[in-house]
Amino acid sequence: MKDYIIKTVNNIDPKALYKVNNNFIVDDKSNNPDAILVRSKDLHDLEFNSELKFIGRAGSGVNNIPLERCSEAGIVVCNAPGANANGVKELVALAMIMASRNIVEALSWTEGLNGKSDIKKEVESGKKEFVGPELYGKTLGIIGLGEIGAKVANMGVNFGMKVYGYDPYLTVKHAWGLSHKVKRANELEFLFSKCDFITLHIPYNKDTANTVNAELLKKAKPGLCLINLARDGLVDNQALGKAINAGIVSHYVVDFPEKETLNLPKTINIPHLGASTLESEYNAAKMVVEQMQDYIINGNIHNSVNFPDFDFGICNSKQRLTVLHRNIPNMIGQITNILASQHINIARLSNRHKEEWAYTMLDIDDDVGRQTITMLESIEGVTRVRRLIGEGY
Repeated sequence: MKDYIIKTVNNIDPKALYKVNNNFIVDDKSNNPDAILVRSKDLHDLEFNSELKFIGRAGSGVNNIPLERCSEAGIVVCNAPGANANGVKELVALAMIMASRNIVEALSWTEGLNGKSDIKKEVESGKKEFVGPELYGKTLGIIGLGEIGAKVANMGVNFGMKVYGYDPYLTVKHAWGLSHKVKRANELEFLFSKCDFITLHIPYNKDTANTVNAELLKKAKPGLCLINLARDGLVDNQALGKAINAGIVSHYVVDFPEKETLNLPKTINIPHLGASTLESEYNAAKMVVEQMQDYIINGNIHNSVNFPDFDFGICNSKQRLTVLHRNIPNMIGQITNILASQHINIARLSNRHKEEWAYTMLDIDDDVGRQTITMLESIEGVTRVRRLIGEGY
C-alpha cells in the first residue's frame, strides 16, 4: 500500500495524529498532500494540488473552506459534528448564569473596590445592584436540536427549567436522545414570546442568516437573554441593538465578537471558546483522522458536508471503484456501460446523492486498468475516480 501525505494547517491534537496508520505520513511542509486537516484557518485562497482527496475540519463550522471549489475538484470535505458538544453545552450554562446573575457587571464593579478603606461594607451595600433571577423555573428555548442543542435541552430540564425546542429538521437519532419533558415549538414566534432564555445551535448559511431579526425581536418576551455560541451572522446586530436599548433583550452572550457586538450594551463577548477544551479538541481531531483514513483506504464517507455519507465497509472484492460526480441523469448507466465494454464484472454497486453532487461505489471482481479509469474520468460531470485494492489482494 502506498504512503499518503497528511498536511495539518492548524494545531491538530498530536494524540489523535499518533493514531494514524503507518502508511500515513504527517508532513506540514508538503505541497502535494493527499489530505488536509484544519481547524479555523481560512482555506479560500489556498491552491489545491491535484492529489488532494480529503479535507477534514476538526470542528463543525466549514465557512473557512471553499466547498463548491472542493466539490468541483472531487475533494471530500468532512467535519466533526458533536465533537465539541459537551464543551459548548457547559458554556451555555455559564452564559445563562453570567447573564441572569449580572456576573460580568458585578466583577467589573468589584475591581473598582481596590484601595477602598472598608471593602466589606462596600460589598454589602453594593451587591443589591446585581440581584438577578435563578434559572430554576424559567423557560429555555433552543433553536436547533442537533448534537449540541439536544444536550443543552436536556441540561435545561435537569436545571428545572421549562424547555422548548425548535427544529423542523429534527432527526430520529436526536429525537431519541431528548428528554420527554422537552416540548416542541412549531414556530419561532412562539419560542420568542414564551422564553426567558433563547440559545442558537444552527449552522450559518444563506437560509439561516439573520435568523434572529427585528420581526422576531418585536415578539420577544421582555427581559429575554439571547445566547449565540453557534456562529456569527445568525443575529441581526442592528435589530438586536435596538431591542437591547428598548429593554426587550436584557443580555446578549455571543462567542463571535465583532466590532458591532463589542459596542453593544448588555453584551458579553466571549472570544470563541465554545470548543476550547482539551476534550473537544481531541474528540474533533480523532473524528476527522478516522474519517480521513476510512475514506482514503476504503472510500467510505462519514460526516461529509459536500458529498453524501456512504459506508460499504472493507472491500472484500478484488478492487473497488469510487466515482465522485454531479447528480445528473444516466450517470450510473454510463459508468456500468463502460465497465461492461471492458468485460469487467460488478460484484456490488450503490449510488447516493446530496443536493447537486453524488457518489457511486462499485466493488469489482476483475482488474481495472488505466484505460478504464480514463474512460470513466471522461464522463461529463465526473470529478474524480479512484481505484482501491481489496483487502487481501
